[in-house]
Amino acid sequence: MREEMRTFGYLCPKCGKPVMKARSVFALEASGAEVECDCGGSALTAAFDGERYRLTVPCGLCGGTHTAVCSRKQVLEGAVALACAGTKQFCCFIGPEGTVDRQLRELAVLAEKEKRQGDNEAFLDNVIMYEVLSELRDIAARKGISCACGSGRYGMEVRRSAVDLICRDCGARLRVPAATDRDLDDLCCHMKLVLPGKK
Repeated sequence: MREEMRTFGYLCPKCGKPVMKARSVFALEASGAEVECDCGGSALTAAFDGERYRLTVPCGLCGGTHTAVCSRKQVLEGAVALACAGTKQFCCFIGPEGTVDRQLRELAVLAEKEKRQGDNEAFLDNVIMYEVLSELRDIAARKGISCACGSGRYGMEVRRSAVDLICRDCGARLRVPAATDRDLDDLCCHMKLVLPGKK
């Protein structure tokens, strides 16, 4: 029987390269894990106390280190993404190899854009942001934006690399990423957008 594996991925703050390594579920439960970048400048650690994993994640977006506590189920089943507190972007991924690889490639594109652009631009990628706003306008024109609470009234907050749709009645939010070509492709697949709604 093949051993079940979990893949960890992050962007090294020292050399800027994506770091992706797999660990067996057995090894994770026995002694946690350390995933080190080949440059030796950073390492992600996952310590298991029998119930939860305490993760220390080097962040390739802000250059700092973040800590998170995840349940055993979150780490060993499905896929989980951890966000950088400063940029609000995902900076670490745990899950099946294909999922982590795809997310990590997107993160590398995002980080490269951030580095090239600096803080002097309003948006991380002006062209993508304007295309996303245009697409949202088209969806709205055909009454395609609504909330699960039943409301059709919403507001919009435009951020540096995303657009937040906010229900005016229940306050529910839906974040629409607007930084990469893939974000735009994902949005173009939607005829409708439904905010999650608050009970």
